[in-house]
Amino acid sequence: MSSIGDAGQHHLVRKRHLVVLGAGSIGISFAAVFRDAGWSVSLADPDADRLGDAASGIALQIAAITSAGLLRGGAGEIAFTADPSDALARADLVIECGPERLEIKQQIFADLLAKTGPECILATASSAIPASQILPDPAQQRRCLVAHPVNPPAVLRVIEICPAPGTDPAVTARAGEFFAQAGFHAVLLGHEIEGFVLNRLQGAVLREAYRLVDEGVVDVAGLEAIMRLGLAPRWALSGPFETAELNTPGGIRAHAARMGPAYARMGAERGEAVDWHEALISRVETERRAMVAADDLAAKRDWRAASVAKLVAARDALMGPNDER
Repeated sequence: MSSIGDAGQHHLVRKRHLVVLGAGSIGISFAAVFRDAGWSVSLADPDADRLGDAASGIALQIAAITSAGLLRGGAGEIAFTADPSDALARADLVIECGPERLEIKQQIFADLLAKTGPECILATASSAIPASQILPDPAQQRRCLVAHPVNPPAVLRVIEICPAPGTDPAVTARAGEFFAQAGFHAVLLGHEIEGFVLNRLQGAVLREAYRLVDEGVVDVAGLEAIMRLGLAPRWALSGPFETAELNTPGGIRAHAARMGPAYARMGAERGEAVDWHEALISRVETERRAMVAADDLAAKRDWRAASVAKLVAARDALMGPNDER
C-alpha cells in the first residue's frame, strides 16, 4: 500500500473531464470537489427529481468545502444530464456511484466498457464490492478499479484506490494522481480485500462494540462516550501506530512487547488469531521511522498534546451545553 500526495500538492496541466454516475450524496460530493479543482464534470442520473436537486446539493457541498478551508476556486464547470453517452466518449475518469448491488454495477460497467475510450479510467465508489466481482474476466479489468471514499468525500479527503488483479499498475497510479490533483490523499492498496481498509478497521471496532454491549460490559451511552471522548480525539490526529508510538517510551517495539500479549489474549477470547511477529514489528517500526525520525518524536508528542487540547475545545464549542457527557 502506498500514498499519492496530500491535498493541494498537485496542479492540473489541462482541464480533464470527469463523469459521475449517480446524483446521490457521494456523487454530488465528487462532482463538487472535482469542479472546484478545475475539472469539467458531467453529473448523470436517470432520476429526474434527484437530478433536479443536484445543483442545490452541489452548492451545499461547496459551502462545506469552503467552511473546511479546502476551497481551491478552480475554473471548472459542471453539467447535469440524464444521458451521459456523449460525456462518456470524452471522459478521462468515470466514477460510478450507483446502488451497492452487484448486478447493477455489472450492468453499468459492461455499458461503460463499450462507451468510453481505451484510456478512460473506470472507477466504482463501492463500499465493499471488489472490482473483480463486478468484472470477473481479467481481460476486462485493465482500466477498472475501486475508488472508495470516506463519507462525506467533499471534506474527508482520503480515498482508497483498490485495483483488480487484472488492473494495469499504470492505470492504478494514474487514478491516484487524478484524485490527488483534485485534492484527495490517495492511498493505493496492494491487492483486493473485501471492505478495503477503512471498512475493515471500522468493522473491527463495531464488532467489538456490539459484543461489549451484548455481554453487559457497558451500555451504549458509555461506549459512545469512551470512543468520542477518549479514542476519537487521539485518532483524529494520529493513526493507531503513531498513537502507540507516542504513548509508549521506546516506541513501536516497546509497545508491542508491553501490550502485544494482552491484545493476543483479547483476540483469543473472540476466536481471532493475533500474531505480532518479529518481522511484522520490524516492518512497522521501519516504516514509521521513514515517516517520523526518532529524534522528532518528542516534539511530535508535545504537538499532539497541544493539538488534542485545541481539538477538545473546538468539539465542545460545536456540541454546545446540551451535549450529555
